[in-house]
Amino acid sequence: EVQPVESGGGLAQPGGSLELSCAASGLTFSTYAMSWYRQAPGKELELVAAVSSTGGTTIYAESVKGRFTGSRDNARNTLYLKMNDLKPEDTAVYYCNARRVVDGKLDYWGQGTQVTVSS
Repeated sequence: EVQPVESGGGLAQPGGSLELSCAASGLTFSTYAMSWYRQAPGKELELVAAVSSTGGTTIYAESVKGRFTGSRDNARNTLYLKMNDLKPEDTAVYYCNARRVVDGKLDYWGQGTQVTVSS
């Protein structure tokens, strides 16, 4: 029933911007912390940004801090990632994750969306 769906990936020039969205229906969205992960070829899955269930707190990987902004709209059951000043190193498949706050034991993952930054 739960199927987070990412959108917004694509091609961007270095220094450009993209905004990713993740729609997560089938769950009580406000009871889940929402996160963006990414995986580049040959690299491990990396946490990019994590947004608390209320949207009040967001943490970022050091590599994206100041460039990316994670946010959520609980009324729309949607997670966002605004990516500015994109770099080739940001190229990866980006995944949306929902983790139940009460115990942290239940996770749902989206299918991923490709972000490619290249000149």
